[in-house]
Amino acid sequence: MQQPQKVVLITGASRGLGRELARQFSRRGAALILTARGASDLEAVERELSTDGEVFTLAGDVADPGHAARLVRRGEERFGRIDVLINNASTVGPSPMPQLAVYPPEALLDVFRVNVVAPLSLIQLVLPGMRTRGEGVIVNLTSDAAVEAYPGWGGYGASKAALEHASRVLAAELAGSGVRVYVVDPGDMNTAMHRAAEPGVDLSHLPGPDVPAPAVVALLERETTPFGRFLLSQLISATGGRV
Repeated sequence: MQQPQKVVLITGASRGLGRELARQFSRRGAALILTARGASDLEAVERELSTDGEVFTLAGDVADPGHAARLVRRGEERFGRIDVLINNASTVGPSPMPQLAVYPPEALLDVFRVNVVAPLSLIQLVLPGMRTRGEGVIVNLTSDAAVEAYPGWGGYGASKAALEHASRVLAAELAGSGVRVYVVDPGDMNTAMHRAAEPGVDLSHLPGPDVPAPAVVALLERETTPFGRFLLSQLISATGGRV
């Protein structure tokens, strides 16, 4: 059997940006390891993409350590390695999002569990293989809410800020290992998660996830620096929309 060009693990792959990223990588001949909480939606993605290449799916919560461990173990058993990890799954927390002055502590803990601890746990699971091979790419999806003070976005934004700083420290710790770490801000999109964050707000003017997804994949194909924070809207503009 011909070896796939890349083996890519994508979380939150049943809809939105995760699904579009899976489509883009599949078209480029990558083998896919996909997870999401919605089993039926994930099965639909598997049926769609299996016609183009190899796809392994496992439904579950990436914040569950047991699920994360099974996902990586079974993915590596299936394909032999994981070349790219894309931590796309996240949560906005309560909807509508409360201001920090009244943010329920347990809800805030859950946001950090999903948006910070879960990505780091998956990174810890895939790193041994990447280090052994001397190569690999870790992509953590972020938001401008991590760097801008938007009222009401404090819980989500603080979690993404924590993920960004953890990514910077991780890159420094991995210097010289051949493993690259990227933080990617895909910009505002018209997605189910964004609609949950701001219920009732008209988001029809925003692009769908099919706009930034090709730029994310193109970035990973051409970028070689050990670390970077990338705003996809700038990359799309720089290529004149050709990615």
